[in-house]
Order: sequence, then structure tokens, then C-alpha cells
Amino acid sequence: MSISTIELHKALKTFFGFDKFKGLQEQVIVSLLEKKNTFAIMPTGGGKSLCYQLPALMQDGTAIVVSPLIALMKNQVDAIRGISNHEGIAHVLNSSLNKTEVKQVKSDIEAGITKLLYVAPESLSKAENIEFLKDQTISFMAVDEAHCISEWGHDFRPEYRNLKYIITQIGDNIPIIGLTATATPKVQEDVLKNLGTTDSQTFKASFNRPNLFYEILPKTDQVDNDIIRFVKQNEGKSGIIYCLSRKRVEGLSQILQVNGIKAVPYHAGLDAKTRSKHQDMFLMEDTDVVVATIAFGMGIDKPDVRFVIHHDIPKSIESYYQETGRAGRDGGEGHCLAYYAYKDIEKLEKFMSGKPVAEQEIGFALLQEVVAMAETSMSRRKFILHYFGEAFDNDTGDGGNMDDNVRNPKPQSEAEDQVKLLLDTVSETHEKYKSKDLVNVIIGFENALIKSHRTNEQPFFGKGVDNDVLYWMALIRQVLVAGFMRKDIETYGVLKLTTKGREFIENPSSFMMTEDHTYHEQTTRNYNNTSSVVDAALMRMLKDLRKSNAKKLGVPPFVIFQDPSLEDMALKYPITIEELYNIHGVGEGKAKRYGKDFVSLIKRYVDENEVERMEDMIIKSTGLNSSLKLYIIQNIDRKLPFDDISSAKGMTMTDFVRELEAIVFSGTKLNINYWVDELFDEDQQEEIHDYFMESETDDIEAAIEEFDGEYDDQELRIYRLKFISEVAN
Repeated sequence: MSISTIELHKALKTFFGFDKFKGLQEQVIVSLLEKKNTFAIMPTGGGKSLCYQLPALMQDGTAIVVSPLIALMKNQVDAIRGISNHEGIAHVLNSSLNKTEVKQVKSDIEAGITKLLYVAPESLSKAENIEFLKDQTISFMAVDEAHCISEWGHDFRPEYRNLKYIITQIGDNIPIIGLTATATPKVQEDVLKNLGTTDSQTFKASFNRPNLFYEILPKTDQVDNDIIRFVKQNEGKSGIIYCLSRKRVEGLSQILQVNGIKAVPYHAGLDAKTRSKHQDMFLMEDTDVVVATIAFGMGIDKPDVRFVIHHDIPKSIESYYQETGRAGRDGGEGHCLAYYAYKDIEKLEKFMSGKPVAEQEIGFALLQEVVAMAETSMSRRKFILHYFGEAFDNDTGDGGNMDDNVRNPKPQSEAEDQVKLLLDTVSETHEKYKSKDLVNVIIGFENALIKSHRTNEQPFFGKGVDNDVLYWMALIRQVLVAGFMRKDIETYGVLKLTTKGREFIENPSSFMMTEDHTYHEQTTRNYNNTSSVVDAALMRMLKDLRKSNAKKLGVPPFVIFQDPSLEDMALKYPITIEELYNIHGVGEGKAKRYGKDFVSLIKRYVDENEVERMEDMIIKSTGLNSSLKLYIIQNIDRKLPFDDISSAKGMTMTDFVRELEAIVFSGTKLNINYWVDELFDEDQQEEIHDYFMESETDDIEAAIEEFDGEYDDQELRIYRLKFISEVAN
């Protein structure tokens, strides 16, 4: 179908009311109207759906749109029906329809009314649907979320693999358009091969979203409080918070609600009616924040999402890119904040353990890219775009300073010799190692793989021992982005030299390496210039007060309040006993027993120094753990063994002791003598009691050192619980 530019623009105005196309839309549509196989890679918010909706409306017959998500189908069908005076212009064909509805869909297609038919791959593969569609005029086939075809895609769906076979059964020479918002070069190649459309015209838009600000912070046990502060400082703005588990989604949405934030949960465990209601509340601005698993957001066309927070780091850079891409679709502000802790990566690795080996290898490779993105200190935008096969220059590119690493640069050092050593090692080991093993070769660490290749007998083995593992991993990331090496995807990440890398070996030149993040310690938080730094002067005064009160009571200072509690007071300035309840590690009992002098001091300090207290920064807790707390207290009263109580709740002993600490440190008295007597004899109890009584600190590391490793971490934690229960509570 040949069509003039004037006709095309006229159709755009008639059907959608737009005066001009966005990005590559026009070229993609022309290709499809010319009956050519087409592949469009456009970032989230780039207007992919219009690329098949407009050609479908302009041609005879029905376009079949394959999509993996019922919510997305429903949204698009509603939108298309809104621009037509006939309900039948767009239909969904899936398992949610009854017989009468299916009959209506088929009747509208036969009558030539239906221009767009949305189907899930499972519905499309049903024999009766294939038989019916064979006899209809099909204008083209659109495969949305085409990355689902590739096992290297972040959302692989085995049922997508069968699409080529189904399409040929429906008819020969049906043009196919594949569309995706996230595709690495490997995934693109996979999609075209599996759809049998290697002759496709490929249109790839830039993945750069210059209005998005990328930030990754260390994840601590205060992460919920950090999120509450961030959301409150962005009051009235729309945001999405992603969590990995349904339980976390429920918990966090309740904590936000208790703290006066309009938030709703969204996950696959909610019934369809509730999910739909919460989605509509967000779109209609009856709620500001949706706390969700990744089940939310696909096809949510809300242009003014101002922030996307990842409470848990995602499984792949594609997922991260797609989810952050829901912010700032209107070109306005979009803050993308993620919290990262390596233990979350370990948890994700554990989830993969039951899967087939090939799938595990792919999953681990994708996860290592996420680690690299979080820990790198180079421009996050440059790193992400490099991952998608796109070069970016921070000095000339749009949005070059829109990330935390560029705004707060880490120190650089000359690494010419180290880069040369790294590239030489890749060459001399015949390009057969992945990053981890290559680093082992460089620092001289022997493992089974290295021994099997006899690399440990080579003269270059251990040549880079002067620098540690973290240094070499950081350098590998930066050398990859500089284009001296590439990761071979087929072999799950084996490092290969590029032409540029071989040239560097021949003619080395200066290479400035940036120090990596380690995320071993919590950094100072600073949101929107509102300082979240402990008030050092107040902290000194609180410590002095604690010391003098401890002397009067004849107890060690930490018995009154531990250091983390004082730090939280010097951050939030509580001036009433009630506000003290919400301080970290201070419960009602402790606040009433020891708090009076502390809130008086803080009140005086706030008045004298005219401190502007943010009342809403006092974080309230939900009492979510109250049933667990009650269960633990009741069973300790019954003198049940600790391991029985913990295993009944599916907890490890470490987690169980942590729960006990939360109960005891906030002022509840627990009688755990029966269990302590199991662990220690009288003399041992006496020596540990005396140690804590005379010590300035209750730090367990210090206690282990004092007893020269005679007691382990868990034993000392348990005795400390008895000590604080008896002396403080």
C-alpha cells in the first residue's frame, strides 16, 4: 500500500488528534503499510503502540496483536474504542471471555468491523482460533513485548517461541512487526531469527531518556524510613515503588499509609477487582503512590509519574530500564532511585537454584550486569546505554549530568599499566575466562577451572596481586565500556578482545580509572538538599546526658539507649515521650522509663538553636510485627526451646535472635534464663555479666575480642539479651 505523507498525517490527525509523529513512528508505519517485515526497538514512552494501531485502522482486514498481558490489552482496547463510534473496532480474545462474548468477537471480525484483535500467545495457538482466523483477512501480525521470544530477554516466555509456526498456519505472506522497549544486540538477533524475519527493516530509537535522574543508594535496615522521607519530600507527586515480594509490597504500603501517604498495593495475589481499582485510583490521582511487584506498570500510560523507587534491585538491567522508564514520560522530572545491597543479589541467585542449568547461567550473567551497574562509579547513563549497544558521551550527550555518579564524582587514578596487564592476560589465556576467573588468574588464586587449564603454571599467573578483587572487577567494567573488550554472550560472558583492545596492547596510552562504590558502609543521605545528617553537637550532649544518668543508676550507658537510638534522636529531634516511641530501638516501655530527661534536653536545644523540626519526619511504625512479637513472648513464657520457636515460624536462629533484640532493646522484659542456662554454666554467666556491666559498649565484636573467641557471636548476643532485660527493662 503506497501512501503519501499528507495522507499519513491526515490519518494521524483524524484518528488520534496528533499533528506530528514522535521519533521513528512515521518510518515504522510506512514500512508496515508497504507490507514489509518490520522490527521496532523504542524505549518505554516512545509511542510503540501507535506504530501498529494507525496502520491497522488505515487498512482492510484485522491486525492481530500478540501481547503477554491482559491488563495491557484491556487498556489499549478501551483507548481505541474511545476514538471510534463502534465498540467492535477493537477486541480482546482470551480465556476471560464467555461463549457469547467469543461469538460476538468472531462476528465483528467476519463483518470487517474489527481492526485490532488483541490475543495472548496461548489463545492464538488454540486450534479453533487458528481455523477461524485462516478464513479472515489479516492485515498484519504485531508481536508486542517481542523480547519475550528470546531466552536472553529479561522476561522470556516459552509460548512466544511458537509464534512463527502459528503465523504460517494462519496464512502465508502475512507481514510481521516485532516491537520491544528493551533489547540488547543479542536479544534483537534472537527475536528476528525466531520470528523468521531476518529480512526485517529494523528501526532502533535512542535508549537515552535525558530527563531521568538515576541514583543508587546503599540499602540499610532503615530503608523504609528513607523511602518515607523521600516520598514526603515529593508530596503530591505520583510515584511507583517496586518490591520483589508480595509480602514486602503489603508491608511497605501499610507503613506509607500509617505515615500519612496516599499509597495502595498492587500484586498478582490481589483479586482482579482490587487490582483494577488500585490501578484506576493511581490514574485518576486518588492515590499518589503504588507499591507494586513487577506485575504493575506494563501498559500503564500515566505521563506524569515523577519518581520510580526500587526497594529491591531488579533481576536484569532490562527490567531496571523498563521499570524506571515509567517515570517522566511527558518529558518532565523523573527521579529513579534504587536501593542496593549485595545480599539481595545472593537472594536472587538462590531463587534460581532449581532451574535448568542453561537458564541459571543466563540468569547469573544478567545479575552480574546488575551488580556492575550498581557498583560502578562511572556515569550510570553511559553504562546503561552501552549495555543496549549505544555509545554516549557525557560532555555532549543530552542528560549527561543526570545521575548521582556524575554529580558526585569519585577519585580517579592512572591505570595504564593495569589495563595493559589485564588485556595481556586475556590474550595469553586465549580469551577463555569470564570476569571472575580472569581476576583469579591476575591475583594468583587457584581454582579447579584454572588448574584444569594449567594457567596456574604460567609466568603471568598472579602478576596483579598488588591490587584486590574489587579493584580488578571495577577495571574490567570500565575497560568493557571503553570498548577494549566485549563479553561473548553465547558463552555466558567470556571476555574477548576487540580491535581497539589489541591496538592498546601494541600502543598503550593513559587510562584514568574511577574508584568503584563498595556499599559496605552507609553514606550520608541528601534528598532535595534536605540534610539527613546526624546533628553532631546534639549527639555529644545526648551522650553526656546518657553517661551521667547511667552513673546515677549504676548501669552501663548502652543500657539506657544504644548509639543507633541516640543517632536517630539527633536526626529527628523528638520533643515528646510519644515521639520518642518512633525512634529506632526505643519502645513505649523504654521511652517512659528513661526518656523524660532526653526529650527535655532536645526541646531546650531545638528552642535555643531555632532548629526547624520537620514534624512529618517522625516515622510511625505499623505494628506489623505485633503478632510475631506476641507469639515469641508467649512461647518464651512457656519456656519453649529457641530452636522450636524459630523453626515453627520458618526463621533461622540468626533472624530469631534479631527479633528478640528488637523486643528487648525497645524496653520489653523477657525471662530467657532457662535458655541461657542451657548455653552457659554459672562461672561463664558471671564473667560475661561482669564484662557487660563494666564495659562502655555493648558491641559484640569488642566482646568476642575480649574473650579471645571463647564465645561465638550468637552466644554473646543471647547473653546480652538476658543482661539488658534484667538490668535495663
